Amino acid sequence: MYLIRRQPHTQQENGPSERDAKVCELRAALGPLSGRSLQYCTDSCLRRYLEARNWNVDKAKKMLEETIKWRATFKPEEIRWHEVAHEGVTGKISRANFHDRSGRTVLIMRPGMQTTKCTEDNVRYMVYLLENGILNLADGQEQMSWLLDFTGWSLSTNIPIKTSRDCINVLQNHYPQRLAIAFLYNPPRIFEAFWKHLDMCIAEPVTTPSLQVVRYFLDPVTFNKVKFAYPKKKESSELMQSYFDIENLPSEFGGKASLEYDHEEFSRWMVEDDERTAKFWGSDEKSRHIADDI
Repeated sequence: MYLIRRQPHTQQENGPSERDAKVCELRAALGPLSGRSLQYCTDSCLRRYLEARNWNVDKAKKMLEETIKWRATFKPEEIRWHEVAHEGVTGKISRANFHDRSGRTVLIMRPGMQTTKCTEDNVRYMVYLLENGILNLADGQEQMSWLLDFTGWSLSTNIPIKTSRDCINVLQNHYPQRLAIAFLYNPPRIFEAFWKHLDMCIAEPVTTPSLQVVRYFLDPVTFNKVKFAYPKKKESSELMQSYFDIENLPSEFGGKASLEYDHEEFSRWMVEDDERTAKFWGSDEKSRHIADDI
């Protein structure tokens, strides 16, 4: 399979009033909404879909309608920690207990900690953490920062191709404009070399399943949000510190903080958030599970 970086869109010069008009136009085009679909489709949500489709109302409408259908079937807001906790035992994806310098939620990903092969379970776990990260965004924040630690990564811990594809599909189609910055820390050098080839719009054969994730980043805007960083590299350290407080940043990423994933502690944290999720979505549900039972 060959991947070719798409050419940049021609961005429309829309001022605030024009964009507000586009939001109103999109809302009218969607027609009457109710329940969770109405709750999901806030003005900021509509803006994200419009931005993802270069402020083309028809394209944004199609994309958003697909998401509404997906959410009605997948029900991401109903996933609870006790259903996906087994996927988090190694800490392959977790939410950090700190924010970046802009106050954004930080998700930590450890590709080398991948241990399970079930595509459905992997996708549900990723979606759970995305929803949890969104729930914990500060007021006025729409995006998250990702830190990917490639320590211990090898072909044996590689994510299966089907799992990668399904995760990418969910990310690019149902969570548009949610990524602020993604740092790939200490990845194999071939990753950055491949990335540079894409940046020059050169077709490259993809033989490593993990590189399937680049499909999500092929949009030029998102492409530029991906940064490579390496231990003991001055430029990497300076770049990381421009986004994160060195005192909060884990030592695994060149910071001074100590971070050791504790599944039991993280489970208690997630169970507490499950109650917040239920409240946010208007459910009277209370978590029937405590972290000690997981």
